[in-house]
Amino acid sequence: MTQQQTAGGDVRLTGISKTYGSFTAVHPLDLTVPQGSFFALLGASGCGKTTTLRMIAGLEEATTGTVSLGGRDITDLPPYKRPVNTVFQSYALFPHLDITENVAFGLRRRGVKSVKKQVDDMLELVQLGDFARRKPHQLSGGQQQRVAVARALINHPQVLLLDEPLGALDLKLRRRMQLELKRIQTEVGITFVHVTHDQEEAMTMADTVAVMNGGRVEQLGAPADLYENPRTTFVANFLGTSNLIEGQVVPSGSDLVVSAGGGTLTLPRERCSAPAADGGRILLGIRPEKISLAHADDAHTIADGRNRVTGRVVDSSFIGVSTQYVVESPAGKALQVYEQNIERDTRLVPGAEVVLHWNPAHSFGLDADQDIDAGAASVEDAA
Repeated sequence: MTQQQTAGGDVRLTGISKTYGSFTAVHPLDLTVPQGSFFALLGASGCGKTTTLRMIAGLEEATTGTVSLGGRDITDLPPYKRPVNTVFQSYALFPHLDITENVAFGLRRRGVKSVKKQVDDMLELVQLGDFARRKPHQLSGGQQQRVAVARALINHPQVLLLDEPLGALDLKLRRRMQLELKRIQTEVGITFVHVTHDQEEAMTMADTVAVMNGGRVEQLGAPADLYENPRTTFVANFLGTSNLIEGQVVPSGSDLVVSAGGGTLTLPRERCSAPAADGGRILLGIRPEKISLAHADDAHTIADGRNRVTGRVVDSSFIGVSTQYVVESPAGKALQVYEQNIERDTRLVPGAEVVLHWNPAHSFGLDADQDIDAGAASVEDAA
């Protein structure tokens, strides 16, 4: 595989777009996928992620722009001449061929005579060495998926494209396969470009995630950075859950101070992606798991310097590792709090008066002119 790793190069999309009549599926975008990385295109159905992938594969002709690989323009090359292979959600294995022949298919088509060692090595890589003589119908969904990956990788592509490859699997198997695909990618060092609508999947597997919305890349970065520092309401809501509290910036020193729900909240100025002039409106965001919940009777025990919001519990759900609370407050009708089930306070039941408190450094600020609910419904839409 070492030769293949060095022969690769970045995938570079320059001004690439796709229109169908008056409908624009992908607005002109520039995107670089670094060689050897695991890159995810993440978004809800219809956001343009699969179209972008298909333009890299050559299965879809770009309306404008270029696709280059390792500095070589491949925009006009047909799919079979591009050094890329695609794994689809429907694995498209040949039912009448055993696993060995499925994996060897690409090599045999190219006239390679001696395939046994290459096939054996590939089956070893995907941990299916003992299944070489079985037919696809004798394998589980996860095993079939690994055969499809082996069949693609044996051709030594510079880039492996994965289009919702885990979509047909149940949750537990999907989680196992996420780790499996990441292991394979690390082992072979080939660039993987992975399309998914599943936020957890993208964050588990990818080094870099491009969050797409309406045919545009909304934000690009490492999973932790996107989660901790969303720059738009869409990203804040689509990647996990965010509490977004609308407030007004009040004159202050180094930190931003926001008046909201009858009180004041602070956040570091550098964690606000919106223009934050005094008197202006911003959305202060805080993730549910960053908030602690105290019964109103214990308000005096909360350390100084923390952001505080008073409220009343309207709902609670025990989900094993944590309890999820919904709190009604002057700062927001349905603030969400996730508390680890370490020492549960049995007083925190619907109707209880509470204080939500958190470290101001965990807050982030967004432009209040955006749709506060953008991205929140897309999670269900994409399922």
